[in-house]
Amino acid sequence: MSDLGVLSYYLGIEVRQGKEALMLGQSTYTKKLLERSGMAECKPCMTLMEERLKLTKASTTVKVDATLYQSIIDGLRYLVHTRLIIVFIMGYVSRFMEDP
Repeated sequence: MSDLGVLSYYLGIEVRQGKEALMLGQSTYTKKLLERSGMAECKPCMTLMEERLKLTKASTTVKVDATLYQSIIDGLRYLVHTRLIIVFIMGYVSRFMEDP
C-alpha cells in the first residue's frame, strides 16, 4: 500500500480539503453533462423548474431519443450526490424514463 497524498478527485467528484471543512463538488462532471445534453450554451436561471409544470405521458409533442434521455437522467442521478436541491426534479422527470 502506498500513500498517494491528499485526495482531490474520485469517481467524478472533486474533493477540496480545508482545515475545518471538506468540500465536495462536481463542476467538471456537470459541464460534461451539459455538453452531452446540448445545453452547454444555455443561460442559467434562478428557478430549477417551471412552477406548476404538468407533464403527462399522453403528450402530443415529438418523441425524443429514449437512449439519450435515459443517459441524461442517469447522469443527473449521479449529480444528486453533491447537489441535493435537484432531488425533487429528478423524481419528477424519472417518471418518464420508460417512454420519453
